[in-house]
This record gives sequence, structure tokens and C-alpha cells, in this order.
Amino acid sequence: MDCTGFEKSITDCKFSKEIRSCTHEEDAGVRCNIPAMGFQTQIRLNGGRTPYEGQVQILHEHNGTLIWGSICGEGWDIMDAMVVCRQLNLGYASHAFQETWYWYRDTDADNVVMSGMKCSGTEMALSHCPHDAKVSCPKGGGRYAAGVSCTETAADLVLNAKEVEETSYLEDRPMHVLQCAMEENCLASSAVNTSVSEGVRRLFRFSSKIHNNGQADFRPKTGRHAWIWHECHRHYHSMEVFAHYDLLDSNWTQVAEGHKASFCLEDSDCIDGVQKQYECANFGEQGVSVGCYDVYRHDIDCQWIDVTDLKQGDYIFRIIVNPNFEVAESDYSNNVMLCNVRYGSLRVWVYNCHIGKLGFYFSFFSLF
Repeated sequence: MDCTGFEKSITDCKFSKEIRSCTHEEDAGVRCNIPAMGFQTQIRLNGGRTPYEGQVQILHEHNGTLIWGSICGEGWDIMDAMVVCRQLNLGYASHAFQETWYWYRDTDADNVVMSGMKCSGTEMALSHCPHDAKVSCPKGGGRYAAGVSCTETAADLVLNAKEVEETSYLEDRPMHVLQCAMEENCLASSAVNTSVSEGVRRLFRFSSKIHNNGQADFRPKTGRHAWIWHECHRHYHSMEVFAHYDLLDSNWTQVAEGHKASFCLEDSDCIDGVQKQYECANFGEQGVSVGCYDVYRHDIDCQWIDVTDLKQGDYIFRIIVNPNFEVAESDYSNNVMLCNVRYGSLRVWVYNCHIGKLGFYFSFFSLF
């Protein structure tokens, strides 16, 4: 067995399929320990409509006395909120609020006692996160203090590595059939100088198969009234930035102009025993059900990176889904896929696709 420690199941770990000379005398065992660290007593939510939401307040020592104080809302994000919900044993973060003026709260705790939070999302308590050594919060606490909303269940999107490897190829496509893609910013900036009648763009094409392995459906954060109609493709996109596609060199510098892909979310197919609920047709409800997956095939518009200006060589292909954390997930660390790419004159080789490592995920520029 070779586990990273972040897998959801031991079957997700790397392991040898060869039957070796192990006997039952060598069976592996574990001893589990869930220590009572007392983290829950150091933090509370105040002013929310339910026990699962409110302004975040922490117990802080001041002149030898423990008092409640607030956290600066400036820079507060979903990773910080994830730690709060975990510390309070309230599940996962659904929202991180940088302003909490709309909640009635205990004003005695308005004094800001922590700022500049930089949680990775995996810490057991806020006190474990990097933060300002000296509190700095120009707007102050009160209405601008940090808040959270927690949920007991959440979606969990995971990219299918095999699908990307098996569907990648190059296509030289005439510019006159790319006008719709041009309108939706799916081509490199140099495409504006390409002749519509005679020009050709080289496209690195691939499929994306995104599974929802969580405990809740993945639903867009905006209602139908805010969905955007795409005239070219004749359907609504419920998320304008659902995925980032990028090609990087060995220094993790972007070398091809990837793009921010907008999606129409639906259940393309599901595992046995699960029925499809969401479809894009006829202004239908959008989302990805638990146990289902959304497939964006290699042969549809914008499912590519424009590599017309790219030199031949070896690169890193990176896909990030839900990159802005717009929709709550139980685990954001598996939203990144990395692949090795060899780009030749006539074809492209894509291999070693795998989920990006957790620790580097949050920087986006120092992965692997």
C-alpha cells in the first residue's frame, strides 16, 4: 500500500495487484485515536439564524482575562471557513462572509483579535492557521467581521484521469467554423489576426469527465434568473467559470493561453442504482447528482486549448474544476488534475494524469 493520507478510502491508494508471499501473520493493523483537544470551546458562531451560521468569535486572552473577540473579514475566504466548521464539528463550509452586518450579534465581541487568516482548509483549528502577528483590520470588526455558514453534507467533484489520457488529440480547425468559439473567448489572442476564410487554428482537444463523489448534489450557486444564455451554443450556462484549462512549462509558467470554461451542468450518466436528475435541455434544472458525472466531450466547442503558437516540447497540462470555490465541497484538494504532455508536430501524447497534491493546490502555481 502507498497512501498519501488524504484518500477517502483505502481502495483509492496505490497498491500492487501482484500476490506476494504475505501470510495472515503479516496482516496490517491500526490503532485509531481521536483526542479530545477542546478546540470547540475556543470558538463560537454568534447572531446567525441557525446554529450552523453566524459571526465567527474566538476566545482570546486580554490582560489575564479570557474574552470573546471577532476576526477581521478582509481576506476571509472559504478555506478559513472550512476550518471553522470543522473546529465546531458542524461539517463543511458552504459560505464565507466578509461582512456580517445583517446578523444581530453580541457587540461586546466586536473587538478584532485576529486578522490576515491564511488557512489551507485542512487545519483542525483556526489557531493552527497562519495569520498576522499583529492585528491589522482598517475597517474594524462589527459589521465587517468574518462569518460562516456550515452544512452537514457537501458535494465532492473529482476529475477522471483516464478519460483525459484516452481522449486527447490535435485538430487543425478552419477559422471560419470557429467564430462561435471566438465570440466566447475560447481561442488564443492571436486568433484575431487569423484570416476567417483561409486561417487555421491548432487545437489540443480532450474530454472532461467530472464525478460527484460527495454526499450532496453539486448545484450552481445562482438561480435560473441569473443564468447566462449562450446564443452560439443555444443553452444556458449556470456557472461562468467552472473549470480552468492551462498548459505550463517545467517552471510552472503558463505557455499556452488556456481559458476559463463555462459549463452547463447536467447528469451525463450515473452509477448503477442512481437516476439522472439534471439536464441542460429546455431550460432544465442544472447540477451534478451524487453518484453521477458530467461529461464534456472532446468534440464540442471550447473543449480544448488553442496551441497554434506553442513550440513543440514537453509540458504540464492542468485542469482545475470549481476554481473559485463558488459551490461548497467537502474536499477541494482533489479538484486539480495534472498530466504530462509531449507536443509533437503531428500528435500529442498525454500521460501520467493524476490528482494534484493537496499542499500545493492552493498556490495553483507550484503544483506537483
